[in-house]
Amino acid sequence: MFNEICIYEAKIEKQNEIETLMKEVAEFYLSQPGVIDVKYIKRTHRQKDFNAVKAGEPPIRLTRQVGKVTYMLYLVVEDEQAHANLCKPALEKFYKRWNRCLTTMPKIFLGENIV
Repeated sequence: MFNEICIYEAKIEKQNEIETLMKEVAEFYLSQPGVIDVKYIKRTHRQKDFNAVKAGEPPIRLTRQVGKVTYMLYLVVEDEQAHANLCKPALEKFYKRWNRCLTTMPKIFLGENIV
């Protein structure tokens, strides 16, 4: 399996627009050959500190967004070729709308499963 993890920083005033777009993109991805799983995640919590983690304390819910909202994409496809076949039509279909919502270019991580 081949994975893509993206970190997106969206404009606060574009939250509704980008979340609607994420639903459309996920539906499009899932309709494509070779796609196994798609998840979009909104950052809603943070850890207090490492000692809190060691003590087993739960994460803290974010109460406000400052300047941006952070989202993550978790995408699993069969292999590198399935990923390549997916990216071109997705960019052609969604890039302009997506780009209007972001504060910076996304951070993209690609790789194969270890376990």
